[in-house]
Amino acid sequence: MCRHRSIFSGGLLALSMLGAAALPATPVRAAEITPFQASYDWIWHGATVAVSTLKLEHREGDVWVYSSSSEPRGLGHLYPMKPPRLQSVLRISAEGVQPLSFHADAGNVAHDAAVTFDWQPRRASGVYEGAKVDLPLAIGIQDDLSVQIAMIVQLLRGQTPEKLSMINKNSVREYLYRREGRTTIDTPLGRIDTVVYSSQHPGAPRVTRFWCAPSKGYLPMRVEQKRIDSVEWTMQIRSLERH
Repeated sequence: MCRHRSIFSGGLLALSMLGAAALPATPVRAAEITPFQASYDWIWHGATVAVSTLKLEHREGDVWVYSSSSEPRGLGHLYPMKPPRLQSVLRISAEGVQPLSFHADAGNVAHDAAVTFDWQPRRASGVYEGAKVDLPLAIGIQDDLSVQIAMIVQLLRGQTPEKLSMINKNSVREYLYRREGRTTIDTPLGRIDTVVYSSQHPGAPRVTRFWCAPSKGYLPMRVEQKRIDSVEWTMQIRSLERH
């Protein structure tokens, strides 16, 4: 993948209306968000080049840990940079999702990241892909991983994401969302009903689509990025465990 983006955040960014900047410690009900582990095949120009694993763990209270790792397959072994390992420590409350820290280990300073989100003075600080980070925090800003959980929490609560923003080195990048409809797709888990959402940075030629399954806690069963009419990559569900 480009840079160290994980599978959903190639097109997903932070939900802009997730609650107050300093969220009260009101844990989300267990029925809304539960721990899971999901693996995906990453298909690039028709060839499977990696398998990505995403894991959401509950730490204590309203604090969770979300991690992502990838293992190369086939032509993916020819890629010179090792697949990155990402981890986000985040808070999930009745008011929404709030990142606390984000780390990326790609074995290369130019692609590593270590960012802390301090919501009392509302500042993000650290290093992101070689760039020093020192940013004011606005409501709803997410990191590469927390944005995925923010999306899922919104959908579980019956809300459709609209505008998203995510930290991008020492700046913030915004994306727009829209709901495209419903469809049933074939997966290794069987035929599954999904709701399709798209995400696009204003004026950009790339569009990312997500096939989210209500029956699976709104986890995406497929993610696809297109540049104009050409599919650049696809992520397809491989396995899923929900706890």
